[in-house]
Amino acid sequence: MSIRWGVLSTARIGRRRVIPAIQKSRNGDVVAVASRDAERARGFADDLGIDRAYGSYADLLADDTIDAIYNPLPNNLHAEWSIAAAEAGIPMLCEKPLALNADEAQRMVDAFEQHGVLFAEAFMYRFHPRTQRVKQLVAEGAVGDVQVIRSAFSFPLDDLNNIRLQKDLGGGALMDIGCYCVNVMRFITGEEPVHVAAQQLLGADSGVDETLTGLLEFPSGCLGHFDCSFRAAFENSYAIRGSEGRIVVERSFVPITDAPTVIHLWQGDDHQTIDIPEADHYQLMVEDFADALLDDRPPRFAPTDAVANMRVLDRLYASADTSNGGHAPG
Repeated sequence: MSIRWGVLSTARIGRRRVIPAIQKSRNGDVVAVASRDAERARGFADDLGIDRAYGSYADLLADDTIDAIYNPLPNNLHAEWSIAAAEAGIPMLCEKPLALNADEAQRMVDAFEQHGVLFAEAFMYRFHPRTQRVKQLVAEGAVGDVQVIRSAFSFPLDDLNNIRLQKDLGGGALMDIGCYCVNVMRFITGEEPVHVAAQQLLGADSGVDETLTGLLEFPSGCLGHFDCSFRAAFENSYAIRGSEGRIVVERSFVPITDAPTVIHLWQGDDHQTIDIPEADHYQLMVEDFADALLDDRPPRFAPTDAVANMRVLDRLYASADTSNGGHAPG
């Protein structure tokens, strides 16, 4: 059996990553797409071999042949259309970050729970076998007691028309890419931070955090520090240092999908490279969601985790706002 997917919007992430992943998945097909512009929707659908195109999001929700919806709308529209899907009884996989803040995210989760409809956040990197292997290594004590986790995600961006740099659409480096850094620290430790601190540089023209650094303290005593930036060269990685070793994962959130990925593990002076087979984490993510629907089970990662991640982002922004509120050069 195959899940029939509808897609809300013609967003780039859908075109480049998620729709191709669904189309090659073992249990899903994309059958419809919606845009606020009917002509754009039709052109998008024709380009990607999708049968139906709608000129409004509401029309897609009214299609009773749709089994699930993927929502890659701008962050400020996640809540409105996710809740609308819940009320229409349609399961949804919603792009990260789930909402503009934790309270909004909780309202979304509550809506799906109230209507008994499946809901999940599209944090794809967690499904990659490399991420799962790192989690296993840490749990098995490969690096001893985890003391420090470092993460970074950055790329240069100067197009003010890009939604990532538009404040009213929920833009900002922390929302777009720093959320990965926070999430991986929570994932590895299995804990929620007891203290957080952050500093940011706001774009003179954009008004959003174009660079932000953060510090997280976890109950176990582990300290996490990260940076995210739209002004720095491309980087996405994390490193875990424990009492007996360390793990380094390069291209951790955006791996090269047509080549093997690796984990670097040091135990004392001994270094080994652990090869991980090629995998498309977007495909693994959509297959898990479809399996959850077909098997009548929860998604692999509960939507409550998305609320918890947003809660940390809220606290980091609050800290950054009170600590310096700095502005980057225009």
